[in-house]
Amino acid sequence: MQHIGGPLKKFLKSAGLEKGIAQQNAMETWSDVVGKNVSNNTEPIGVEHGILTVKTETPAWRQELQFQKKQIIETLNKKLNKKVIKDIRFI
Repeated sequence: MQHIGGPLKKFLKSAGLEKGIAQQNAMETWSDVVGKNVSNNTEPIGVEHGILTVKTETPAWRQELQFQKKQIIETLNKKLNKKVIKDIRFI
């Protein structure tokens, strides 16, 4: 009996859904990557064309995260095992 993972992955790729699922996984992984303190003050609200949009509680959080953006992108992509996120937009 064949494991369902292989055929499912093949179907998602052929249907063009693989990228969308990877982007959704980036949003779900956000709190693991940035930690509890940052997670409590931010909310990932969407990914479009590889750009993750994150809502911040205050302008101070927005500025602080801007300084950490490169590291966050690298960690997110590493956790997802592929380059899914190209940029993060903090609002």
